[in-house]
Amino acid sequence: MYALTPFERKGFDLFDAFNDLENGFFGTRQLPKFKTDLRDEGDKYVMEAELPGFDKDEINLDITGDTLRLSAVHKEEKDEKDKDKYVYRERTYGSYQRSFDISAIDADKIGAEYKNGILYLDLPKKEARKPETKRLEIKG
Repeated sequence: MYALTPFERKGFDLFDAFNDLENGFFGTRQLPKFKTDLRDEGDKYVMEAELPGFDKDEINLDITGDTLRLSAVHKEEKDEKDKDKYVYRERTYGSYQRSFDISAIDADKIGAEYKNGILYLDLPKKEARKPETKRLEIKG
């Protein structure tokens, strides 16, 4: 009977089990990572990020150095008068956050559009630089 407990499973992590609870053991709720696709269009990359159910003003794009941080927050609207009407609630509220390396991207020309639950990012590639050749003068 001892072998039937989840602690005997290979790869079981007690800390992960606490975090798998609906609100997390420490009272925080994290949503799973959102899914992204990245296409190479020659002169640019196009990223498509699934963010269904978000309003445009709940999505933030921040660039720091060579890192693009995409975050989105669902805030739970608590309406006390409707609280007792729910029989079952499955929709989740929380936040998403992912960071992407954009060192090969021209950050000043990034474009974003959000429609039908998909965030589209145009990520123009930096122009390839040819190495500059310099001749040094020899003194003497």
